[in-house]
Amino acid sequence: MQEQHAFPFLREILLFLILSGILIPTLQRLRINQVVGFLAVGTLVGPFGLGLLAGDIPWLAFLTFPRGEGISMLAEVGVLFLMFMIGLELSAARLWAMRSWVFGAGTAQVLASAALLGGALLLYGLDTQSAVVLGLVLSLSSTAVVMQLLAQQQATGSRLGQAAFAILMLQDLAVVPILLLVGALGRGAGDGVAMLALATLAKAAIAIALIYLVGGRVVHRLFRSFAEHRQPDVFMALILLSTFGIAGLSAAAGLSMALGALIAGLLLAETEFKHEVELMVEPFKGLLMGLFFMTVGMNIDTRQILEAPLLLASLVAGLVLIKALVVAALLRLGGQSWSRAVEGGLLLGQGGEFAFVAIGYAVTSRVLEPGLGAQVMLVVGLTLFITPMLAKLGHAIGERSGRAAPDAAPDQQQLASARGRIIIAGFGRVGQQLAKLLGEQHIPFIAFECDAKLVSKLHAEGKPVYFGNASRPELLRHLHANEAPAIVLTMDHPASALQAVRGIRREYPHVPLFVRSRDEKHARALRLAGASVVVPETLEASLQLSAFVLEAMGLDERQVDGIVDHERAVVTARLLEPEAKA
Repeated sequence: MQEQHAFPFLREILLFLILSGILIPTLQRLRINQVVGFLAVGTLVGPFGLGLLAGDIPWLAFLTFPRGEGISMLAEVGVLFLMFMIGLELSAARLWAMRSWVFGAGTAQVLASAALLGGALLLYGLDTQSAVVLGLVLSLSSTAVVMQLLAQQQATGSRLGQAAFAILMLQDLAVVPILLLVGALGRGAGDGVAMLALATLAKAAIAIALIYLVGGRVVHRLFRSFAEHRQPDVFMALILLSTFGIAGLSAAAGLSMALGALIAGLLLAETEFKHEVELMVEPFKGLLMGLFFMTVGMNIDTRQILEAPLLLASLVAGLVLIKALVVAALLRLGGQSWSRAVEGGLLLGQGGEFAFVAIGYAVTSRVLEPGLGAQVMLVVGLTLFITPMLAKLGHAIGERSGRAAPDAAPDQQQLASARGRIIIAGFGRVGQQLAKLLGEQHIPFIAFECDAKLVSKLHAEGKPVYFGNASRPELLRHLHANEAPAIVLTMDHPASALQAVRGIRREYPHVPLFVRSRDEKHARALRLAGASVVVPETLEASLQLSAFVLEAMGLDERQVDGIVDHERAVVTARLLEPEAKA
């Protein structure tokens, strides 16, 4: 008993880890959406599934969650990191690059869907406050589900995929005012609700601005100071401190902790440490999101489906139909064909994961009745279950006419191809000179450097330079290195360069790999490891010096160029001989 009090909910934690260890690889192998999989398993093993039988079958209690509170605390941690990751995706540069779709189509989708859904709920018999809140909440779609489905279809770079992502980005931004509205309504009892709501929103806006401005400076300085140690444990500690610290400040200001976690992600998205942060959180992202969605599944009362199947079916169909029509109309106005517009509408027709957070917050704030909140969460959960089927139907409709008309216009194809940037690992003198020449030729690149002070200086100047080691396989996968025109290694340390070449060539055998070497011996080892082109720094320096000396001795420029080119060819050929002696 004492052990149980010392470590509460140990059985639930172990059961969740066992299920995750089985589920995550199984779902990946079967190509089943992880969100849907965790929802289904949560429903099955939750208190309204097999947990109902745990009282009659004692051994079943060890394989189920008869009480949902067992992992509710960990689920809240999952919510915080879910919001944190959403914030990391919403960088100002990304929003501005797609501003017409994000702020145009995205805003129109949220407002139109909220108006239609809110109006339908008023006709259904809800009061104005509940209809407004639920209309806004249900207007949002699931970023986690939609992006995974687009990735499975290899359509994230298509014209439809870019438009869907832009709408989802605006929906993620809409989280902030919706949370503020729910909090304001929760404090406004009796007369003067509107005035109190406006006052609360104004105070919240000031609090967010202060947290964002002050927190941004503090967080950036912390990361810049401690990143010099290059220790993963220190970096992870800073991420946790930023997430929970800003979430705590948000709660102290009377806002939700989820909103604070979103702000923390937004702050780090604007720094040169963004990619390194994403890599550090990535291993835990699936686990924490799975924890959150499994808990959501546990709250789905399957008995309600049996009690009123027709009502729930009509509510699910109504939600999907209204949102699909709004999205399809906007995509058609944006230049998509009718078939692609219908495909996009079906893809974005579900409720979003944020609905579970907002509705739970609204219930605890007494903005919504618990029974109504449970019913709406059930409807949203059911729409998530049927989304893969709707996406397949929409994809079939889109492909039918997509054979005749290409999905991407020329300008969109150029936008998609711009995703393949040259990757520069190491941004010292050689890397900076290369970047200067690439920039003058308008060739896109992204660079990584482990010197935090140098990165901060160059990033502040607007250069695409980030903190991190670009030879790490997980970072290269994150950067879609398979689409890169080339990877260039300019790092000083010979052993690090050799290790990087081996790792990159193992992961990406066909990507051109250009490497700077210390000397001829080092160059030969790099060539044997798989480098496409190796440039010994001593060779080029000696050839340039020799050229100047020969010209000073009276040889003409063409004669000198021939001599230098011949010597370079001889040395390069020698590098290609595995058994050549140094």
